[in-house]
Amino acid sequence: MTSLIYTEDTSFVSNEVRELRLRFRNMNFFRDNEYKGSLVKGYTLPGLWILPSVSYQPLRTLKIEAGAYMLRYWGESKYPNTHYVNLPEYETAGNGVQSSFHAVPFFRVHYAPLPGVSLVLGNIYGRNNHGLIEPLYNKEMVMTSDPESGVQFLWNTRHLNLDMWVNWESFIFQEDSRQEEFTFGVSSRIKTNSLLSENNNFHCYIPLQILFKHQGGEINTTASERSVKTWINAAAGIGLDVKMPFRYLRKMNIEVDAAYYAQQKGSTFPFDKGYGLYGRLLADIGDFDIKAGYWQCHNFVSLMGDPLFGSISMSGKNLVYNNPKTAFLSLEYSHSIGKGFALGVHADVYNTFKCDVSQYATNVETHDSKTYIPNSVSFIAGIYLKTDFGFLLKRF
Repeated sequence: MTSLIYTEDTSFVSNEVRELRLRFRNMNFFRDNEYKGSLVKGYTLPGLWILPSVSYQPLRTLKIEAGAYMLRYWGESKYPNTHYVNLPEYETAGNGVQSSFHAVPFFRVHYAPLPGVSLVLGNIYGRNNHGLIEPLYNKEMVMTSDPESGVQFLWNTRHLNLDMWVNWESFIFQEDSRQEEFTFGVSSRIKTNSLLSENNNFHCYIPLQILFKHQGGEINTTASERSVKTWINAAAGIGLDVKMPFRYLRKMNIEVDAAYYAQQKGSTFPFDKGYGLYGRLLADIGDFDIKAGYWQCHNFVSLMGDPLFGSISMSGKNLVYNNPKTAFLSLEYSHSIGKGFALGVHADVYNTFKCDVSQYATNVETHDSKTYIPNSVSFIAGIYLKTDFGFLLKRF
């Protein structure tokens, strides 16, 4: 249970059949992003989210859960009444605001017709449960986005883990001024041999990941922007888990992925295709995780990923990085306080190397008729307290 990566258990508990249970999930966070350079501006996230719910499992293979997801940033009292997908733009016209908390209903139906096969409707097992690499998905969104909603298919076998889903982010009515928006994703892992065990010291796998994001809609005839827009992010690579023969260094993981970007429809971004190369080395040392990695890309747009893994600046207008390169080092510590309670701390360092850009911007150096962004070092640190516990209300 690492400090930042909040995931949910998708398995059924057989002894909870015909039980009505109350469950409480919560994450308190204080995260400081000291971004340097021109890719993205720094900011701080101080707050929490809570998810109280009631669940009932009428069958061994069917579970129903209902509750409310509430997000609060300290120092803010009004929140746009909209679906959060990363930090939102505070444009409240036509949508209204919510006071004290940003709140949305939570409802999930989880059905497992066969062993290892699940169909999920409503609020799916999303966000960090998909296991996407950082250039495709920003793990920080567990603090900034709503639970994903739509439909999900899970298939887990000895040789394959498959997660396929649709997250419906924006529904529109007739004459609506907004666009319909959804994300289709596939995250899979092909396992070439058995997982680590007493008799197996190596585990090799092949990750395959796809994100398909679409904006459109035919009935919003009064919308100022009605053009259809479609983008794709994808990644494929190879990974290796190695069991280590040391008391504290228990496991190491190395993974290398090739990433791809395409703009199939629309002209939102200045280029239609791009690619990147991502590599990481992870060491599991007791309660500590140490991760080192490297990223370089060409004309890559990270649709939902960490902004440091893209070619387009989010802080400099019309500023494009040409073949940016970034090295990073991360240290995470997690400690189980008790059953259902965990404390986590992490610190990250990202070094974005000197790079030339396609347009002039402030704080750049110019040499030999080229425009350069100087080398920049970004620091990120955070502390988190996670809660997940439940108890029986009634047995039927």
